[in-house]
Amino acid sequence: MEAPRLAHTMSSPTSPCEEVIKNLSLEAIQLCDRDGNWNKSQDSGIAEMEELPVPHNIKISNITCDSFKISWDMDSKSKDRITHYFIDLNKKENKNSNKFKHKDVPTKLVAKAVPLPMTVRGHWFLSPRTEYTVAVQTASKQVDGDYVVSEWSEIIEFCTADYSKVHLTQLLEKAEVIAGRMLKLSVFYRNQHKEYFDYMREHHGNAMQPSVKDNSGSHGSPISGKLEGIFFSCNTEFNTGKPPQDSPYGRYRFEIAAEKLFNPNTNLYFGDFYCMYTAYHYVILVIAPVGSPGDEFCKQRLPQLNIKDNKFLTCDEEDGVMVYHHAQDVILEVIYTDPVDLSLGTVAEITGHQLMSLSTANAKKDPSCKTCNISVGR
Repeated sequence: MEAPRLAHTMSSPTSPCEEVIKNLSLEAIQLCDRDGNWNKSQDSGIAEMEELPVPHNIKISNITCDSFKISWDMDSKSKDRITHYFIDLNKKENKNSNKFKHKDVPTKLVAKAVPLPMTVRGHWFLSPRTEYTVAVQTASKQVDGDYVVSEWSEIIEFCTADYSKVHLTQLLEKAEVIAGRMLKLSVFYRNQHKEYFDYMREHHGNAMQPSVKDNSGSHGSPISGKLEGIFFSCNTEFNTGKPPQDSPYGRYRFEIAAEKLFNPNTNLYFGDFYCMYTAYHYVILVIAPVGSPGDEFCKQRLPQLNIKDNKFLTCDEEDGVMVYHHAQDVILEVIYTDPVDLSLGTVAEITGHQLMSLSTANAKKDPSCKTCNISVGR
């Protein structure tokens, strides 16, 4: 059963904190006093009451990227006096947040006492793939509006989940809005340093090997740190129809005919949509040979695209020849999930510049961009 909207604790109708709370429709609020400051026991009347049962054996379940269910056990003594639960929820990296030295430690969330488990949700304080600590008090609201509270429970740690397919579909729909018209392409390409290609020749039988994707892009992306693949680009210059000569990733470029990687024997998935505090937006796509481990990974986690009809990268047959198109107004990053033999393409030095400022390696997404964020935790 999900928790109701959380009650506030102020009695003054004109307090700064209450003005904020009036605009919230989430299931949690920050407690503050009549002056808009954190409640302290000496100021607000929060006091210790040993008779109230202390929560123990806390259980966290049904974890999503922006919600979780919480339950606990309590002694039956004075249980009927409980009117509210106080919950201290903190990101784990804040090492000092859960050091409860006194009973006047500010509490973060307050909920009416409802049957457990109780759902805690809200994108304004929960982020995906983030470690949190949580502790709970039981409380009894008095006639004067103040509270008496139990001891704090033990501190429990948990981690929120990645974006679900539902969330990624929301990102996909936002990306489709700005994708722009489609331009023809003929090759996929990958830039690296000469040493990279030499290493693949000498140690991996002339084949580039998949590696784990870094943490660039959306914080909740289920492929970051998990999916193994090889990054390729496919964008072309508008005036030439060919790949740009500049690159942030190295002066040597492997080019391979598009049909060698992308064809009716591969599946295409949408992986992410993000920007890095710039006007440019990036879309990550995944190409996986049908039935491969990468295909099985993506099938469970990512929205699948029709290879002949989507807004980003298409593959279709015209007059017996495979024809390829890519979106003009986003920068596509394509992950291919299987090894790729260098003999299938060519390696040559580019004539342009190595523009390191354009690198997306471990790039952080702009959480304030209205174009590429959705209404769940960043």
